[in-house]
Amino acid sequence: MSARGKARKRALDLLYASEMRNESAVVALDRAIADGEGPTNDYTDLLVRGVVEHQSSIDEVLSTYSQGWTLSRMPAVDRNVLRIGVFEMTYVDDVPDAVAVSEAIALVRDLSTDESPTFVNGILGAIAKAGPARPADV
Repeated sequence: MSARGKARKRALDLLYASEMRNESAVVALDRAIADGEGPTNDYTDLLVRGVVEHQSSIDEVLSTYSQGWTLSRMPAVDRNVLRIGVFEMTYVDDVPDAVAVSEAIALVRDLSTDESPTFVNGILGAIAKAGPARPADV
């Protein structure tokens, strides 16, 4: 797994765990750093802070493209992987959309349901296909 792949996995761990604990992912991230538990990769920090900062815009995009699925109905892993994917597609210039989609699929293939790779691919693929339309706060 690449350094960025590991960073994505660690960001997912933090986002998922903080959601389950009903706490801010940034608080969880800062605590992990203060306790010497990482992350050691700055990309994890970028992903967690970016997803939290832009979550309302990201969730709006996801709600638009996840026809028939509310965010609350999605498995928590899928929801957070999708948030990371949309963040990368929207705010990280050096990550091509195809890479963001591929990496998101790899995460859910390993960590979520059998249907998750197809589900995540469908949503992120539709967002990528729609092109440069991005959230209002870009």
